[in-house]
Amino acid sequence: MSAIVPHVVIVGGGFGGLWATRALDAAAVRITLIDRCNHHLFQPLLYQVATAGLSSPDIAAPLRHILRKQRNVEIRLAEVADIDAAGKGIVLDDGTRLDFDYLLLASGATHAYFGHDQWAAHAPGLKTLDDALHLRRHLLLAFERAEAEADPAKRAAWLSFAIVGGGPTGVELAGTLAEIARHTLVNEFRNINPSDARVRLIEAGPRVLSSFPEDLSAKACRQLRKLGVEVSTGKAVTDINECGYQLGDEFIAARTVVWAAGVAASPLARSLGVPLDRAGRVLVNPDLSAPGYPNIFIAGDLASVQQDGKPVPGVAPAAKQMGRHVANAIHARLQDRPAPAFAYKDYGNLATIGRMAAIVHFGRLKLSGVLAWWFWLAAHVFFLIGFRNRLIVLLNWTWAYWSYQRGARIILGSDEAGQVRQDRQP
Repeated sequence: MSAIVPHVVIVGGGFGGLWATRALDAAAVRITLIDRCNHHLFQPLLYQVATAGLSSPDIAAPLRHILRKQRNVEIRLAEVADIDAAGKGIVLDDGTRLDFDYLLLASGATHAYFGHDQWAAHAPGLKTLDDALHLRRHLLLAFERAEAEADPAKRAAWLSFAIVGGGPTGVELAGTLAEIARHTLVNEFRNINPSDARVRLIEAGPRVLSSFPEDLSAKACRQLRKLGVEVSTGKAVTDINECGYQLGDEFIAARTVVWAAGVAASPLARSLGVPLDRAGRVLVNPDLSAPGYPNIFIAGDLASVQQDGKPVPGVAPAAKQMGRHVANAIHARLQDRPAPAFAYKDYGNLATIGRMAAIVHFGRLKLSGVLAWWFWLAAHVFFLIGFRNRLIVLLNWTWAYWSYQRGARIILGSDEAGQVRQDRQP
């Protein structure tokens, strides 16, 4: 550890970690950015990869390429196995120890099955590119299996799709899947009618998109039903197995169940030995430092932050703001100044339901339908990293808008393992 140039270790190349790294570009520090993946992922569009609308390179970019001009950064492709908070060091999965002067943990979240981890084998979630490629393969194969199935009951099970969780991810998946069944795949099969597919969105709470105002939530529900999605609220799934799921007193045969109902913080937080909330997130200090460790900061889905009596949402804009704040806090520490408290600025909430259907909430502004969809599209294209990504995504969406076709529908990989070896646009 250099006594002259402080060493900043950043764990996680997502929104929080990457924005903190870039904000320290001009700082007199040495940065080590650690991630188990070699890319930064634009997670808000992950469902588009899962539903064959986009391919992986459209929403992801190599971290080394993004940071190629930032000379104070070294990137490590590794996973953190342990944290020695008191000794100011971390241990990587290969046994290597890295000492730090400042540490930022921004390792994100994983799926939470509320004590039913056995459901994971039958209801995959959507957090990584691997998840998206696995899910895309499964969704496309479901129609292929239904085409080859002679038994009507088994065929109906292959054409039954359930998305558990009525947040933005669940709504976007349900709406897009209904469009695929009713438009994209029309006239492509001989033994089935893809539009007979049953797409059900299940929310245990009283309404979908509960983070939006009630009137926008109601409009989203109407738009979903117009697309052909069955919306079920107020009733929780109580069991999931390879044959289907239990909803109240009814067991529904379904070969595709997608989990979008809950998240839990990365287990890395437990290595700190500090207070955590029920989701495993660190109850951070106002400046986003960990209790008892002023040189360790937490950002993104790993941080539990309250503002005006409400939790700061686990969304990309919040993670970006936290990353920039941590960079400013480190600047302040280097200059022997107190770090300011984190203040989240809410720039609004967006969700797309389907083609030309979305909702937008920004302060007093509430939009739904076509205008909201154009707003959502512009915002997501604008925030993609890299000109190439923006251009390709815009071209793909333009083509999909006019043709209803989805350009990444190639099925690759091992059927049993559900793994995909390649992800190339045809």
